[in-house]
Amino acid sequence: MAKSTDVRPIIKMRSTAGTGYTYVTRKNRRNDPDRLVLRKFDPVVRRHVDFKEER
Repeated sequence: MAKSTDVRPIIKMRSTAGTGYTYVTRKNRRNDPDRLVLRKFDPVVRRHVDFKEER
């Protein structure tokens, strides 16, 4: 079982287009201590939008 202080926690990336679509990924807390924002494809609106880290 993963510790809550894990260096690479699992995070959810939620679409900013308001569709509710999410990606699940891992991030390195030491390299990226702030919340991530990635530009990825949202199949609901069929275009690339920003996905923000959700906690």
